[in-house]
Amino acid sequence: MTATADPAPHRTRGWAAAGLALLLLLALFYVFGAASDLAAVASGNLPPDHRGTFASLTGGSFGHAAAAAPGVTSYILVLERGYALHELTFALLFIVILIFPFRRRQRWAWWAAWLPVIASLGYTFTFGAHDQAILTRSLVADIALPALLLAHIPAFFRSRPAPPDR
Repeated sequence: MTATADPAPHRTRGWAAAGLALLLLLALFYVFGAASDLAAVASGNLPPDHRGTFASLTGGSFGHAAAAAPGVTSYILVLERGYALHELTFALLFIVILIFPFRRRQRWAWWAAWLPVIASLGYTFTFGAHDQAILTRSLVADIALPALLLAHIPAFFRSRPAPPDR
């Protein structure tokens, strides 16, 4: 009679791979958002997801503001470019953390993977607070990232055997 292998490790690895894939997909959305913002700024416009907030705060469109105060709107575009480059930098760092140390189940990487939550919540409170459509969409990342990271707790924090005595 032969012993059968326990299918649980394969199932666990499958769930871990699926969770990692979802985290990478979320990270790619961060990259896409930054790239979209950079493309909009390069064409002299506010990113589409920032226009509602601009209108809510100023009472007018960015186009009207550009005609009335081109220096001010030029400065806003410089800020938007800087914001997008920072967003892109952190999205790429997040991807590197996920691909290498996170995949290897290094505990520090699990903790580091929580840092984009700060950016996500910052986006929600900065733009979503003034635009209901953005608020709804931004809550997806605000909820998905913590949920996916919490789902990885068993992979990162299961007890490890004690090192042998010397």
